[in-house]
Amino acid sequence: MNRAEPAVAMIVFWTVSFSLLKATTGTYPTGVFTSADHGRVFPFQTPKRGSSAGDDGFQAAATEGKDMSPDVLVLSRNVHAMPMADYADLLRERLPDFDVVHARTPAEEAELVGESRVVTGHAPPDGLLDAADAIDMFACTYAGTDHLPVDELESKGVIVTNASGVHGPNVSEYAIAMLLAFAHRLDESQHRQDRRLWQSFPTEELYGSTVTVVGMGAIGTAILERLEGFGVDTIGVRHTPEKGGPADEVIGYDEAALMDAFVETDHLVLACPLTETTGGLIDEAAFHALPPDAVLVNVARGPVVDTDALVSALRANELRGAALDVTDPEPLPPEHPLWTFENVRITPHNAGQTPAYYERLADIVARNVERVFGEREDSIENRIV
Repeated sequence: MNRAEPAVAMIVFWTVSFSLLKATTGTYPTGVFTSADHGRVFPFQTPKRGSSAGDDGFQAAATEGKDMSPDVLVLSRNVHAMPMADYADLLRERLPDFDVVHARTPAEEAELVGESRVVTGHAPPDGLLDAADAIDMFACTYAGTDHLPVDELESKGVIVTNASGVHGPNVSEYAIAMLLAFAHRLDESQHRQDRRLWQSFPTEELYGSTVTVVGMGAIGTAILERLEGFGVDTIGVRHTPEKGGPADEVIGYDEAALMDAFVETDHLVLACPLTETTGGLIDEAAFHALPPDAVLVNVARGPVVDTDALVSALRANELRGAALDVTDPEPLPPEHPLWTFENVRITPHNAGQTPAYYERLADIVARNVERVFGEREDSIENRIV
């Protein structure tokens, strides 16, 4: 008999046995498994639920035959095309005494959510909250929360937090990069390079201009702070102007004050959340108030700008150009006229992309998890509900 035949027979025996047990009981045994190393038998090591094993602990929970609901459930939808499994790993590093599990599919989300006290992700899928019997906090992985069922979460007594503070460095750099690109006409430089044309052309400076930043949360504040070294005059817009901030002038959302500011504005940067106040804020009247050589940068939400009014302003040469990381509608359909303007820069909601995203987010969420379980809910960061 070939020496390998006993090993092969043993592997087949245990594989069939484990499969039958799984089919009849729904779990694998915690006994032994066989190795192809000449049929030797080794103890079957059940991974700790929530460990960094390839299955993220989901199968391990089934193996142990225990309640599969973790302390912290990480939902499946990725953020900025970055795997949520990486986010779950970072949470585990920061929360070694807590059970953190990444649900890879909607089915796993529904199965795991039952007794989880903290759920984190883009948004709870339809129906998930009905199965969430013990949820105390939903930690949104985005700064904006206009996509969340906030009323439903609030009615269930769920704390809701956002990712404010995660985006400051990256989104502010994006905004300033776009301001500089328009001031120095980098698009024209690219056109001339494409034609291999060595010929000078006029440009401008950011220095000495007036930049108005609408929204002075973490992102708007970061933009204003980074503008301090460029020698510009700044106007900040916030709901509570009495709080001040790193701007030469701070105003509220009063229409008259806004229009007065827009008349003086060379560069308008939108960094506000989408609310009843800010929806459609930049409308036909706003574009008429802005100087015709003004530049618009939108890193807020698409509906903050009236898209039809923007298209009309561009067609009428009432605006020098626009940099849009967000649009309305979003995604922007291929046939939409905004794609056709040479003086419009469009990026696919990508300003928030950064390799440090999950690191910063995990720091905030981990601290909040400890506060939830420590009954210190009054000190939770980034709480919106």
